[in-house]
Amino acid sequence: MPITFFTHEPKIDFIRWRYVSYAISIGLLLVGLGSALFGNGLKMGIDFAGGVIMQVQFQKPVADETLKNSLEGPALPGISIQSFGEGGQEYLLRLSSMDTTDALSLRKSVTTALSAAFPDNPAEIVRMEMVGPKVGDDLTNKALSALYYAVLLIAVYISGRFEQRWMAGAIMAAALWGGMYALGFAGFGMGWLVLLALGITVVVCFFLRLNFALGAVVGLLHDVFITVGLLSVLNVEIDLNVVAALLTLVGYSLNDTIIVYDRLRENLRAAPRMELGALINKSINQTLSRTVLTSGTTLVATLALYLLGGGVIHDFALTVLIGVFVGTASSIYVSSAILLALGDTETYVRMQEKEEYEKPGEHGIV
Repeated sequence: MPITFFTHEPKIDFIRWRYVSYAISIGLLLVGLGSALFGNGLKMGIDFAGGVIMQVQFQKPVADETLKNSLEGPALPGISIQSFGEGGQEYLLRLSSMDTTDALSLRKSVTTALSAAFPDNPAEIVRMEMVGPKVGDDLTNKALSALYYAVLLIAVYISGRFEQRWMAGAIMAAALWGGMYALGFAGFGMGWLVLLALGITVVVCFFLRLNFALGAVVGLLHDVFITVGLLSVLNVEIDLNVVAALLTLVGYSLNDTIIVYDRLRENLRAAPRMELGALINKSINQTLSRTVLTSGTTLVATLALYLLGGGVIHDFALTVLIGVFVGTASSIYVSSAILLALGDTETYVRMQEKEEYEKPGEHGIV
């Protein structure tokens, strides 16, 4: 017997509150955009910006300000510190500029500064990572490309599975793939290139009437942009762990959206004459138990990682925590509601026409 959260199918009118959800989403997007442009900005980790990171462990607790003052100087310009773990004994030291490529001399400079500042509290450098600016640029380009191609392939898959328009999806993918390379010759950076390509993807889906694909793509972009914006507000460093969490979020949000879409497709076949908004509400309510159980178990596991996983996994877990909340809400209030905002889908129209044609005594069918 399957496990369910509700003993009876709920009758919640989700579509009724779609305008409130739009306002909340727009507000969160504006807050994130404001933080990225005028506030904390996107704090890029050494994986993308290049630099040095050291994990230092003391025998006794050390105050943050005391440690920072002891390391500031001409030998270590622009250094920043971050408490790592609990107890005030472990810290992460970051140098965003690669003024030196000699790991041995840099380690010696830090060790000398710490020994002079804390003669009675020995410190050990337990980890050291160095990333050059060229490697950082390459990782940035690959991360942005991964996000873009994930969204593009998802649009093609949704178009084929739910609207049976594989050819239109393939043509869109081929055109955008070639267009992205063409735009690259115009001198755009990878960031602008991906944003332009995503914008073109949304426009192409709209004009080709790939409504299911458009709903899924807008929902995914909504989740990623809001999550990144909130990370900016919280001053979280964007590194490869965070990018991995964002890609995990894309897969998680898509899975939840496909569950709702799949049930909607079944309901379109079963009751094609029912009003589209009522069909969407019915589909969301029928899958709500699975959504709550999936999101709840994911949140419990991720919260355990966040609280007990240590500093290395902290940012990954925080990103997934934010993403689960945002992704669950977007599957209900964004991806599904967009179908209603766009009007009747071609699948919906075909179902209605088929039912009209197959009525007994009409069109020669008895």
